[in-house]
Amino acid sequence: MRNDAVVISGRKLARQIRQEARHEVEQWVAAGNKRPHLSVVLVGENPASHSYVLNKTKAAADVGISSETILRPASITEKELLDLISELNNDANVDGLLVQLPLPEHIDERKICNAVTPDKDVDGFHVINVGRMCLDQYSMLPATPWGVWEIIKRTGIPTLGKNVVVAGRSKNVGMPIAMLLHTDGRHERPGGDATVTISHRYTPKEQLKQHTIRADIVVAAAGIPNLITADMIKEGAAVIDVGITRVQDPVTAKSRLVGDVDFEGVKKKASYITPVPGGVGPMTVAMLMKNTIIAAKKLLKPKELEALTA
Repeated sequence: MRNDAVVISGRKLARQIRQEARHEVEQWVAAGNKRPHLSVVLVGENPASHSYVLNKTKAAADVGISSETILRPASITEKELLDLISELNNDANVDGLLVQLPLPEHIDERKICNAVTPDKDVDGFHVINVGRMCLDQYSMLPATPWGVWEIIKRTGIPTLGKNVVVAGRSKNVGMPIAMLLHTDGRHERPGGDATVTISHRYTPKEQLKQHTIRADIVVAAAGIPNLITADMIKEGAAVIDVGITRVQDPVTAKSRLVGDVDFEGVKKKASYITPVPGGVGPMTVAMLMKNTIIAAKKLLKPKELEALTA
């Protein structure tokens, strides 16, 4: 009779990373530097966005980063938002700047992400940061994919030469996770040297199973509850659940958060599994703190960026 999977506590790992961040901030400030500052722009009334932003500003306070949340109505025009971003780009006190997604329909998210100056872009969504990440160069890594990477690395799950399936191809999560895991461990920004398969909405379920059943690591990032079930997982695989969907409990009628993985079923076969909530979520927030420190220390102001902004 085999044991259930080890449940990886994202909360515990995130606490460790936040402690490292706190120490780094203390040293930076003790050396006579300005305390790092994070500005978050929050548009509209989306309750999930408000809750995420609160988590981010609480974490900032916890690690000694000063922060502000700039609230704007959903009726804000694209031009007004671009003007606000420009103002924050030019404000020397602002080290990290993020615009909480999603944005109202009438605003082009890509245009907004590209308006944030790359060295303040703590979300890692600017096209320059995305491009640098894809070339295995130093860049501001998006927080959720970096969080997944840290879970895998800090837990000691091997990736070199391993089979990985990433279910979900979103540009903010699935694609960067696949990018980090398959790239060369000897490059400037080391990758995981895994063999990565990316699945998406047009991957037939039976096909998906043929891929996952051979995978040493499955990263589920599709936003589909119960997409990954026990029959799809090989004995001893590691399963990282990035999915987050609010569902109504049929018994209590209360809403609760679920991932993409049938947790109870899969943990009987996997060697490691992350829960939802308490898995990837807290790691996302912790990595955002690390990015804010990187921005404050101006560690990513290479010559190419200076040339572009001159």
